[in-house]
Amino acid sequence: MTDDRVYPASKPPGAANPTFPANKAQLYSANRPAYRQPASRHRRTHSRGCCCRCCCWTIFALILLILIAAAASAVVYLIYRPRQPTFTVSSLKVSSLNFTSANHLTTAIALSVIAKNPNKNVGFTYDATDITVFKVSPGDDDVVIGKGSIPSFLHGKKNTTLLKSTIGSAPGDLDELSAGKLKGELKAKKSVAIKIVLDTKVKVKMGSVKSPKSGIRVTCEGIKAAAPSGKKATTAGTSGAKCKVDLRIKIWKFTF
Repeated sequence: MTDDRVYPASKPPGAANPTFPANKAQLYSANRPAYRQPASRHRRTHSRGCCCRCCCWTIFALILLILIAAAASAVVYLIYRPRQPTFTVSSLKVSSLNFTSANHLTTAIALSVIAKNPNKNVGFTYDATDITVFKVSPGDDDVVIGKGSIPSFLHGKKNTTLLKSTIGSAPGDLDELSAGKLKGELKAKKSVAIKIVLDTKVKVKMGSVKSPKSGIRVTCEGIKAAAPSGKKATTAGTSGAKCKVDLRIKIWKFTF
């Protein structure tokens, strides 16, 4: 009869008998995660390549849009050839220019300014204009002797507009030094040098193209005025007056 009993396999030579309970080394070996091979770099390199291509296309699109905008601006500039408006002081009449207290100057001036738009296809829209009248003091700071304003107006193509304003006293008193010098000139019946500064904002329209509002300053010098000796106003000399226009309208990179 065949013997069907199973006998345990013999231990290989040199094998250590297992210990119970398990020691620290056996527990560490059982809990240690299995080694995993690092992921391939192919997927990371592929994603970086996609990002670089997207950035390149975005930059190219921006450059193309900038070039198109520059070309369009150049075409608009060449078609319309915009020029700055011009301003001229046509008259200045002084009704009052005297001191009613130690340092307070009372001013009443009637001012007329002619504005010309030389453009055939360009229009200007002006906001309300602030006017400041200075007494020019060579070597010293100019002294504010009057304030006024002009309402907003539309300056059409090839248009000449007469602007009028009444200049009143400036707020506050003059300092003692400025008041003393001006009093001496007025008592001597001398004409004083006058400077007029107009400050406002303007919007330019060329066909269907409209610019954002830009600041404009007009400075008129070369005016001589004297205080009236009675009730009759004196007329200032404006024949030598010159007005400088400081306007910076930008159509892309073109400025006029």
